Amino acid sequence: MTTQPKSSLPEQGAPVDQTARHQEKIDKWAQVQINRFRKAVKGVHPRSCPICDYHGSFVAFGQPPRYDARCGSCGSLERHRLFVLFCARTGFFGPDHAVLHFAPEHLLSLRIKDVVAQYETADLSESRNVTHRINIEDTGLPDASYDRIVCNHVLEHVDDTAALGEFFRLLKPGGRAILSTPICEGWAETYENDAVETPADRLVHFGQADHVRFYGRDLRDRIRAAGFELEEFTAREPDVLTYGLMRGETLFVVTRPDGAKT
Repeated sequence: MTTQPKSSLPEQGAPVDQTARHQEKIDKWAQVQINRFRKAVKGVHPRSCPICDYHGSFVAFGQPPRYDARCGSCGSLERHRLFVLFCARTGFFGPDHAVLHFAPEHLLSLRIKDVVAQYETADLSESRNVTHRINIEDTGLPDASYDRIVCNHVLEHVDDTAALGEFFRLLKPGGRAILSTPICEGWAETYENDAVETPADRLVHFGQADHVRFYGRDLRDRIRAAGFELEEFTAREPDVLTYGLMRGETLFVVTRPDGAKT
């Protein structure tokens, strides 16, 4: 009796490799999204930049990418344009002001330094050319030295209680600061997790490898707990469409009350 060789093909009715089929679907869907992104990455709607006065296509930026986020001329992002709009509309900086700018953004520095009496910058990084190479949590600078402080997208990296306390101490009575940070307005409480220690895990949990929290609405409570009065300036229409802003992004504008003690 001759033994027939077994066929390499699966018998009729044998289970199909579901993993391979799922991967094939994922690959097809991914390619659709890649093609869609390639069409939109150079801009989905003409925008205007209040920093450099450019009007035209913006480009996508970020991870995940945000359409029309970066100015096609000066490279400004949404938060830079929101900042400039607020300052222009409110006269936030005055010719007699002393200003301290933490982690200074070049585009904003250019807009601030020529309209104030004293402009100083601060950062801990050795790679930055700044006035003060200091820790934002304990600067060592004199009390009540500044009329204005600028701090964009730094609080999510540091001990924010200590940093806010320093801002309060450094501002003159009646002095004001502009603060901005990523925030999830749908969360009542800020998300922090001591078990998240590696850069890879922080990326997944907090959205960036060097972030230590993701703020919820209680950021406002943290700001007020430091002694500040609080106002807000939020990106709304028609500014969002006109200037390519992030819907609902907020600048937290804080004031050290007159007569307040450190």
